[in-house]
Amino acid sequence: MTHQRTPQRVALHTRLKPGKEAEYESVHAVIPPELDTALREAGVHSWRIWRNGLDLFHVLEVDDYRAMRAALRDHPANIPWQARMAGLLAVEDDYSGDDSGIGLVWELPVKE
Repeated sequence: MTHQRTPQRVALHTRLKPGKEAEYESVHAVIPPELDTALREAGVHSWRIWRNGLDLFHVLEVDDYRAMRAALRDHPANIPWQARMAGLLAVEDDYSGDDSGIGLVWELPVKE
């Protein structure tokens, strides 16, 4: 019997350059199909982004966050996407380091 691992839930915070809010939302209205495929092949189950002014809050569910970042770092579908995002974000993601997202402080327990 194969044991299915529960996906990791990772929260991230990024920030837009001033005046880039509408453009960011427009670009995210349709994700390129090749990027969608690359994300799913890298183990992403879901990715949601909320915006409050210039602040972006991401929550993703992924099999292994660090492995996903390694898989996407030089992926041909991700390179042009990250170049596009670099023009919109206050800090470009260069895929260096061992980012693990925002640490969880508290969560309402699930009642069974």
